[in-house]
Amino acid sequence: MIFTETRIPGAWLIDIKPIHDSRGFFAMTWLPDELTRRGLNPALAQCNLAFNTRRGTLRGMHFQQAPHAQAKIIRVTSGRLLDVIVDLRQDSPTFRHWDAVELTAENRRMLYMPEGIAHGYITLADDTEALYFASAPWARQAESGVRWNDPAFGIAWPMAPLVISDKDAAWPLVSG
Repeated sequence: MIFTETRIPGAWLIDIKPIHDSRGFFAMTWLPDELTRRGLNPALAQCNLAFNTRRGTLRGMHFQQAPHAQAKIIRVTSGRLLDVIVDLRQDSPTFRHWDAVELTAENRRMLYMPEGIAHGYITLADDTEALYFASAPWARQAESGVRWNDPAFGIAWPMAPLVISDKDAAWPLVSG
């Protein structure tokens, strides 16, 4: 696994190292010791699958409040999306900064985000499926979010959402 730090400290882009042969390839995608060595949370408490039928579907920006905060890893298994993270850790030098990475079934990249990061994405293709690994189980009482288009973050989305849930459209603005 090849780790590249994003502009948000503690968030990493993870690329696989495929070993090719006549059958195709083999690659390791989950090495808890590699995460631990980098100071990342290797706990795996829940795995989720999200299927999005339409290009332009926006999910986010989600996070869980402490003590139920989650570190997450996301990987696309079909289709394409732009994955966006926002740093909500008040003691972070990148507080309220964002970063984005394109995840596709073809590039097989994964994005690791630590606790205290809001997460969302917009699909860039129909029939996009994303697999999430979380360090803590979902807890309704800790569920939270921020508005995808909050001016406090200035996220440069590639398009306006064509599909968004009422809940995601109504998350509060941190700027007011």
